[in-house]
Amino acid sequence: MLKENPVFKKMFELGEEQVGKLAQQLLSNDKFVNAMQSIVGNTLKAKGLMDKNIRMALSAMNLPSVGDVENLKKKLDELEETIQRLEDCVAKLSRSDK
Repeated sequence: MLKENPVFKKMFELGEEQVGKLAQQLLSNDKFVNAMQSIVGNTLKAKGLMDKNIRMALSAMNLPSVGDVENLKKKLDELEETIQRLEDCVAKLSRSDK
């Protein structure tokens, strides 16, 4: 309903235009871009530190981390493949004995 109103439509268009101009000005400002890069870098460092601390806490409580569970699943998949190959070999040997 509001989208069809010509007054609101014009207001939205002007707002979009102003936001676009503001974004263009910010992205052309080296200080702003450097600040944003610094913020993103610091955020990634903080996440890495938090992940490390969580892994240490889980380890101290003798609980597996997501990585531990993924490694276990990988080993179980490898074991399942090995068992399947052994079953295939046993089946082949039993057929050749007959």
